[in-house]
Amino acid sequence: MSTVDLEAKIPNNVGLRDNKRLLRALEKWQPAFLQWWRDMGPSDFNMNDIYLRTAVGVGKGGWAHFDYVKMPDYRWGIFLADGVEDRKIHFGDNIGASVWSEVPGEHRNRLRRLIVTQGDTEPASVEQQRRLGHTAPSLYDMRSLFQVNVEEGRHLWAMVYLLHTYFGADGREEAEAMLDRHSGDSDSPRILEAFNEPIDTWLDFFCFTTFTDRDGKYQLASLAESGFDPLARTTQFMLTEEAYHMQTGENGMGRIAHRAAELVRDGVDPMSVGAIPLEMIQRYINFWASRSMDLFGGEDSTNAAESFASGLKGRYREGDGIYRDARALESAYQMKVPDGDHLVDREIPLRRAMNALLLDAYRADCVRISQRWNRDLQKLGVDFQFEIPSTRFNRNQGVYSHYRFTPQGEMISESEWTKRHHEWLPSQKDRDYVKSCMVAVHEPGKFANYISPPSMGVNEQSVDFEYVKFH
Repeated sequence: MSTVDLEAKIPNNVGLRDNKRLLRALEKWQPAFLQWWRDMGPSDFNMNDIYLRTAVGVGKGGWAHFDYVKMPDYRWGIFLADGVEDRKIHFGDNIGASVWSEVPGEHRNRLRRLIVTQGDTEPASVEQQRRLGHTAPSLYDMRSLFQVNVEEGRHLWAMVYLLHTYFGADGREEAEAMLDRHSGDSDSPRILEAFNEPIDTWLDFFCFTTFTDRDGKYQLASLAESGFDPLARTTQFMLTEEAYHMQTGENGMGRIAHRAAELVRDGVDPMSVGAIPLEMIQRYINFWASRSMDLFGGEDSTNAAESFASGLKGRYREGDGIYRDARALESAYQMKVPDGDHLVDREIPLRRAMNALLLDAYRADCVRISQRWNRDLQKLGVDFQFEIPSTRFNRNQGVYSHYRFTPQGEMISESEWTKRHHEWLPSQKDRDYVKSCMVAVHEPGKFANYISPPSMGVNEQSVDFEYVKFH
């Protein structure tokens, strides 16, 4: 098991002390990162003591430490999962070859683009969420937000480490550029569209961590299969932290829905007491789920095929042996595609359908989560069921992007979309109402009226623990 150097200026388990050139480069980048955090992170809370977990190891048992810390003092570090001895590439054209410890020259540009695109999402989400602390519905939730934020900052460090270590001057320039782009900036926006969307309510935040961070899970999981071993080991450890982000969203959404359902059960209109109706929550689900589906890219993609063929990016759980054809040369992917005003069946060579396969796994995961919420509604005796929209609905990327569909995936005309889309997506009136519900609550154990308390606290603490100190 690798040793974690916790005393270093940059905590790490990659032997930075022995690589003075790399250490100097990263220590030069570190002040720029901290300045970015002060300028674009949740800076109004930098002097508060927050009960946060910090990575102190990479083993499966006991890798995190909890304590109060001011966010600018958080120990951001570089952690790779322990390597597998004599690991081999297990998919694509290079099956059986040893994994790469250095970047193969012929894959340099494609690999750098994969790392930059993933890395760009990490600071983007912090920027999107930077104002949310002012309307936190409880100290418990405020702490969850800041935990997600600091870990997204650490995930940026993970990608910057790869760029600095393996891509020379080009990598250093890319690392600097990730601090120069900003979410929603008209001149220099973030690379992916979903990371330029405003997140100014906690319903948006919980949708984002449920659906958009879940896209991150599937992207990281496919990169964790990579034949470039440093990338695989980096993303394997990132997945450990990413699980908490998705849990934050899934539980937060469930708690908002639970509160609305309690009121409906008791014969109270949620909007009469500052809570959020179930139908409105569904419209936010439709928006963020479809935005997140766009992050998978085109369903028929030669780029995805080449990343798979070369061994850079695998399918979800590729290494578990669940796929019959590890080369993906023998099968085709069946899907319905638009042809005029109707859908027709089409076969896509399996390698070109890697994005579609990943999206299918993602949507199935989202359905599982919605079923959990629905079971809770059923227990409360409320006749309402959340649904995850079709992969065709409200798409800006891929084969469905220039067509209109209902959330159930039925093709409709532009005129019908214009007439009905506010049934399915949040209107400005919805957004104004949800924003009006965002009431800050800073008393330990107290919660805003639109959200139920969690069933348990963090790290065996009580729900009414002082997760954020204001004195």
